Amino acid sequence: MVQIIDYKQRVNAAGETFYSLLVEGEIEILQSGATGNFYATAKKASIVSTFNEATCQRLIGTELPGTVERISSPEYEWTVPGTGETVLLNYTVVV
Repeated sequence: MVQIIDYKQRVNAAGETFYSLLVEGEIEILQSGATGNFYATAKKASIVSTFNEATCQRLIGTELPGTVERISSPEYEWTVPGTGETVLLNYTVVV
């Protein structure tokens, strides 16, 4: 199961506003490769929607069938929002 945890307003290439739903998968316990310590985490993904803002707000907390998966993709550049650093990625996250 995945749960809708938030939504974000986005703008497409034509300048039109739309909303995407942010979903989170189930909790996972992983072990740090650097320290060996265990920590809890959950994968997150964004899903494009046709809903208006009021509907998106109402959907927060809704559970949906599925999982958040990381799959291989052709390499692409991505800019980290918090730092502005550009990194190369070779995967995408899907629900």
